[in-house]
Formats: sequence, C-alpha cells, structure tokens
Amino acid sequence: MVTDLHYKPTAAELVAAVAEFLEGEVRAETSGAVNFHARVAANVLRTVQRELLDDTADEPRAALFELGFGDEPALAAAIRAGAFDGRDAQVIPALRALVSHRLKVAHPGYEE
Repeated sequence: MVTDLHYKPTAAELVAAVAEFLEGEVRAETSGAVNFHARVAANVLRTVQRELLDDTADEPRAALFELGFGDEPALAAAIRAGAFDGRDAQVIPALRALVSHRLKVAHPGYEE
C-alpha cells in the first residue's frame, strides 16, 4: 500500500487516533448508551485501520481469479446457480481464503 503520497499522518494513523480518543477519553467520561456507542465506533475504526494497513488482500483476490471470478458476488451467484456442488477441489480453498482474510480484518485472533 502506498502511504507516502499524503505524508503524515496517514489515514490509518488518523483513524487510530480517533479510535484511541473514543476508547479513552470519551468512554471514561460517559456511561450508558453513549459509552456503548463510543465502544462500537472505536471497534469500527479499528476494523477500518486494519483494512487500511492490510497487505494481504491480493491472496483471496487471486483465489477468486483462479476460479474465473472477478469478485465475491460473482462466485456466490455461481454457487447459488449450481455451478459447483460444494465438493469442487478449487472452490473450498478459495472460500477458506476469503473467509480467513475477512476474519483477520474484522476479528483478529478469531482463527487462533
């Protein structure tokens, strides 16, 4: 990922700073629904931060292209249409790569 085009702070650093503010100062000074929403917002920002820093997105993309699909919706449509029976030797590894990548970004540590 090219981050030197916009210098410092990077988008990931800005997102991290806002997440830290929400997790620290806002949550310390609030309670109830506002505290909960600050936590949710901070979690969302942490996910965005991981997406911005992700340098492994080419792996699941390559798995899709090997099957002849440009994106996940196209693969999903083919599966729904019965193009694959679920035992296809190429489909299962591609699906695992897609899900694994998504979990790494959305829920780090979930696979461990």
